Amino acid sequence: YGGDRWHKAKQRQTKFDSWSPSLMPIGARVVSALFSRYLPLIFREDPMPRALVIVDVQPTFCEGGALPVEGGNACAQRVADFVAAHASDYDCIVTSQDWHIDPGSHFSDNPDFVDTWPPHGVAGTVEAELHPALANLDADVTIHKGMYEAAYSAFDGEDVATKRPLLDLLRDKGIDSLDVVGLAQSHCVCETALDGVKDGFKVRVFTDLTEPVSPELGELAAARMAEAGVELVPSQA
Repeated sequence: YGGDRWHKAKQRQTKFDSWSPSLMPIGARVVSALFSRYLPLIFREDPMPRALVIVDVQPTFCEGGALPVEGGNACAQRVADFVAAHASDYDCIVTSQDWHIDPGSHFSDNPDFVDTWPPHGVAGTVEAELHPALANLDADVTIHKGMYEAAYSAFDGEDVATKRPLLDLLRDKGIDSLDVVGLAQSHCVCETALDGVKDGFKVRVFTDLTEPVSPELGELAAARMAEAGVELVPSQA
């Protein structure tokens, strides 16, 4: 008797295993198809649409430029290497550039380096272009900022192609999270990250892909960002 039950159970299992998709009930086929399609998304490590925002990686903020940040050129290369390795991790890649035409009192012959600065990032000059390390970057959004006023945050500028602000473009793309890198950590990176949090994004700043104007200002900026809810982590965390 026991052997007969085992034999019948084995027959049922063999029959089940031999079903072709065409013999499966329609409902089961639909469920199977949906499961196969969306299972990878369910278990994706980071399911939130994410943008990489590369802030002001320009020669004007690197050694040899008008407002050099120590370590700027090396930072530019690290950012370029990161993009080459991780571009596919992002749903959108954004670059921002200071693109000053006539920014008024932002420029000064006697700058205080707090609210006024020597001319830098002048539109149309080599110093205002993206750093050569990023020359081949194919960004989805290119933000120019500060044409006629001071502008620290990438959210203060507009996209070159569409003339639309960054916030609108990110929302159109369904972006939920931002990874922010670039120059300088104590100024434009910080202000971009803070604006991102204010606008409802989950924001990370990769600490190894940015440099401050000075260690002291870097510490102050890090404290401001941490207090606002920005996650400060290395890029390989």
